[in-house]
Order: sequence, then C-alpha cells, then structure tokens
Amino acid sequence: MPELPEVEAARRAVEEHCTGLKIKKAIIANDFKVIDGVSSEDFEASILGKTIVAAHRKGKHMWIQLDSPPFPTFQFGMAGAVYIKGVAVTKYKRSAVSDEDEWPSRHSKFFIELENGLELSFTDMRRFARVRLLENPAAVPPISELGPDALLKPKTIEEFHKALSKKKIGIKTLLIDQNFISGIGNWIADEVLYQARIHPLQITSSMSKESCAALLKCINEVIEKAVEVGADSDQFPGNWIYHFREKKDNAFIDGRKIEFLVAGGRTSAIVPELQKLTGSQPAKASKKQDKKSGGKDTTAAADEDEPAKTTPKRKSNKSIDNDASSGGSDDENDFDASQKPSKKKAASTRSRKQSKKAK
Repeated sequence: MPELPEVEAARRAVEEHCTGLKIKKAIIANDFKVIDGVSSEDFEASILGKTIVAAHRKGKHMWIQLDSPPFPTFQFGMAGAVYIKGVAVTKYKRSAVSDEDEWPSRHSKFFIELENGLELSFTDMRRFARVRLLENPAAVPPISELGPDALLKPKTIEEFHKALSKKKIGIKTLLIDQNFISGIGNWIADEVLYQARIHPLQITSSMSKESCAALLKCINEVIEKAVEVGADSDQFPGNWIYHFREKKDNAFIDGRKIEFLVAGGRTSAIVPELQKLTGSQPAKASKKQDKKSGGKDTTAAADEDEPAKTTPKRKSNKSIDNDASSGGSDDENDFDASQKPSKKKAASTRSRKQSKKAK
C-alpha cells in the first residue's frame, strides 16, 4: 500500500512539473465510490481554467492547491497512484498502470491536461482510494483528524515515551494508527520494529525510554531514507527486511529466519531471534493473536497493507488502513459466500423436513 514515502514522491512530482500551469481539460470518473461527495460534472467545472499553485501532503493524503478553492484531495487507499505522462513518478508496485497500458488508464479517477500539454492522472484499480473536492483540506476530516506527520512533525523522545507509557496495546497497532502518527503503514511499521529489535506485539506501556528512543530513531531514519530515494525500493538499504518479506516460505535476512504473525490486524514480518517479547502482558497478547490467525499467514503478500484474512463471523465495513478517513470495501470482497447456503445443504434440509411430515 502507498505509505508516506510513495505519497511524498507523488507530491514532489506534481509540485515540480505542474505548478504555475492552468488546467485546460479535466475528466473525473463517474465513480461515486471513489469520487466522494461531488458529481463528476461539478468537479470538472470547479477546477477547469484554474492554476496549480502547490501540492501538499499529510500522512498518506495529498492535495493540489489551486489559485482559488476548492482543491482536489487524494486519499491513496491500497493502490492509488499519480502518473504524469512522460515523467517518471515512483509508483507503488501493485498500482494499476504500466508504461505499455492505455493512456489514460481505464482505472483513472482524476485526469487533467495542463496548458503546456502535460497530462496527469490519478488511478485506483481496487477502488479503496477517495478523491474529494474540499475548500480547506487540512481543516476538515479526514485530514484534520490525522496525527502529526511522521516526516514533517516528528515527535521528541519525551513526547513519544510519554504517549507510549499511557497505552496498553501492541506497539505495531499504535504505529499504524493514523490518529497517533500519520504516514506509517504496514511495511514501514515492520521495518522500524525490525531495525529497533522490538516485537510488534510488545505492549507499549512496558517499553523502556531507551527502547522508545531506539524506535523513534529508526522511524525517522527509515522514513527520511525512503523519501530521499523517492520511494524507489531498489535503492533501499540492503539490510532492510523490506527486501525479504515477500519470500514467505523461505525468508531469511542475514542468515536469520523471518516469520509471519498477525499484529494490528496485519500480516507482520518478524525475526524472532532478534525481536523478543518481554513481560507477561505481551505474552498473553501474542497467544491471543496466534489463536485468531490459527498460526497461519493467509494474506497474498506480506507487504500489502491489508488485514490478514481470517474467516469472518459477519461482514464488516471497517477501514483496512487503520486510517480514520478510510471507508468502504473492495468489490471483490463485497459478497460473502459464507452467508449463502450451498445447494447440497439446502436439498438435505428439504429432505429431512419431508421425512418428518411423512412420519
């Protein structure tokens, strides 16, 4: 899923190549699930002829500032991506469009052509993204509800330790909570916990100030490095667990086994030899998580910021991003087959009823 570095790379590309230019043409998808709160016609009319002044970001959200409001605002969801024709923009590896695909993509939700002929498209194949038109994006939900940006407003050691000492939840659950710190998702959380040698189920209130300081240092270093290289994972340091977490069946880093468990509702990569639980509370939390997941990893890929798939008791519309502003569900998952009885079972039920009547 696009996290802070990927969204920041998109923001920088828009600001570098699009500022100072007027919008000559706009095509907004007629997709009420992604285009939130405004018709495609009204959206297009509101931005045509306006000049792009700047591009802003907070957490995993980006907005384009025009010479007058309202402003297009993007929540990237699981596969949202910005493309500028002829410009290399780092994209999340599961985003929809390749260089050989049609342009604009059939998955395009927001398309504009600028006065110099440059074209920009925001695509989303999985339809978890949200594109909004807001008067003041930073002052209203969902962006106003986000915690401090992990890059722009890093916490001090004192703030970080004090906040963690007041909570009794697993550290990974807290890290991916966008109301606590905005911008950290599944892969960044796994990376910083591995680098800091902290178990993702470690209860926050049990962490020492030294441990909190080590974690905060890793958060800053990992995010700064990822942003520095434009979110290009090929340029991430070779000692990052990021490079090894998809191998699943035979994953090792520096000769140490990588295992996978559920933490914060996400499949999490961990090196048990280095990331150990301490204290009685974390051990209980670990047992509970193992019971829920059956000790198995059932996601398609470890770095996709998506809940580990377990058999649900009932359908849920909870956010998959732990982001206060996320919502909805992917069409692929809207139908719950477990709620519909099989033909064989239904026939068996009718047979038993007929037998009873005959008696």
